[in-house]
Amino acid sequence: MSLWIVAIVLGIVEGLTEFLPVSSTGHMILAAELMGVQNTWKQINTFEVVIQLGSIMAVVVVFWRRLWAVVGVKTGEYKGRKNQLNLIHVIVGCIPAIIAGLIFDDMIDKHLFSYQTVIIALIAGGILMLIAEKVAHKNRNLSETLDQLSYKQALYIGFFQVLALWPGFSRSGSTMSGGLIVGVGRKTAAEFSFIIAVPMMIGATGLKVYKALDTMTMSDVPIFIVGSIVAFVVAMLAIVFFLKLIERVTLRGFAYYRFIIAFIFILYMIFR
Repeated sequence: MSLWIVAIVLGIVEGLTEFLPVSSTGHMILAAELMGVQNTWKQINTFEVVIQLGSIMAVVVVFWRRLWAVVGVKTGEYKGRKNQLNLIHVIVGCIPAIIAGLIFDDMIDKHLFSYQTVIIALIAGGILMLIAEKVAHKNRNLSETLDQLSYKQALYIGFFQVLALWPGFSRSGSTMSGGLIVGVGRKTAAEFSFIIAVPMMIGATGLKVYKALDTMTMSDVPIFIVGSIVAFVVAMLAIVFFLKLIERVTLRGFAYYRFIIAFIFILYMIFR
């Protein structure tokens, strides 16, 4: 199959799933397996991480005023407003995953980028979501806005984000589940997940590209760019849709979806 088609398909998959608690990387690995490139294109693991930067740029566009306010530059509705959410929240929310990522990056690349490990992560992440919803149902004192988020809650969410280093677990799924468990409202947990994804994915992309420089060729660059652009455009639509959806639904539906996808690929693994 043409790598141009692969780039477009995976860009669409990435843009649609990056902000849903179903794991964009996991879905890209499963899609790449079906297209026959997961084990044949040597840059596939790097591609699956790098094009996530396209989706993250969509976050920058949608949340640009909030992101500027986080670093102290307030415009629009944040001008003259005292915000509790600040750069320290973002830093403490990122530190656990940064440390774990630097330590285990090579091991993750070697052992966890396969559709078999993604199946396990989909099931494990779904179970965590069901647990989180059960805990949240009993908690009546939720932080319903980003400005009510405490440093302690941000740090705990950061620890849950470490689980997202396992492809298939889902960054938004793990951080939203963690947020519900530590007393953060569903929409607030989603928004904080998007915000801390910006520095995380910029760093992860830089690290992947740096490690792949010796094996990358100029012919890879246009394919990476196309995948990233497609992911950006699709993600712009997906963010708005998901933020409206998450106010009306729980994580249970996404957990059941993960179980169904895992079951389908278990059958694929058995009968391929």
